[in-house]
Amino acid sequence: MTTKSLLPLIAATLVCGGSVFVEARQSKPTTAVVKPKVSQPVQPQWKLYTAPDGRFSILMPGSPNRNTQSQKTYMGEITLQIFVAQPPKQQVAYVVAYNDFPYSYGQVTDPQAVLNNARDMALKTTKSNLISQRNIRSSNNHPGKEIEYINSGGKITRSRMYVAEGRLYQVMAITTKKQQKTLAKTITGYLNSFHVVLKKPNN
Repeated sequence: MTTKSLLPLIAATLVCGGSVFVEARQSKPTTAVVKPKVSQPVQPQWKLYTAPDGRFSILMPGSPNRNTQSQKTYMGEITLQIFVAQPPKQQVAYVVAYNDFPYSYGQVTDPQAVLNNARDMALKTTKSNLISQRNIRSSNNHPGKEIEYINSGGKITRSRMYVAEGRLYQVMAITTKKQQKTLAKTITGYLNSFHVVLKKPNN
């Protein structure tokens, strides 16, 4: 696989190698900033979040922080939209990211090739080992892939990727081994709640 073939999937590079992992590996707050008499973690309030452009919805533990990153490629400039929510006092980050492909690329590229390249880039960028993978479909039948992998620092990522209407969506939960066991059902519910909203046809 050549470097050029991975350029359209710069989203995987930025998500897995950039700001998201900074969120996921933040150190625990010191005792100086912990409020006294708080013995249990604050439980997040999950609510339905709809993207600003209305193209996807998902349950999030509060309002996510939004970040935009741009990357110039041989196809032109690709913009990556990242949405991150991290509940207080939990070692977990819930992430949704997407990027639009140029029209010509999206029309000629096999969705499974896009998904496989995104998987390979995620593993390479984070220097992770693949735990499991399976082909999936979105709630409205778009092709997708679910992967789970662990990096050398012990961070476990469960990711569902979908190719839909010229976009690559990546829905992820990044956590530690310890928290992964206690949050397994919550993470599955989060991943299951993702829904691609179809574009309205132009009349």
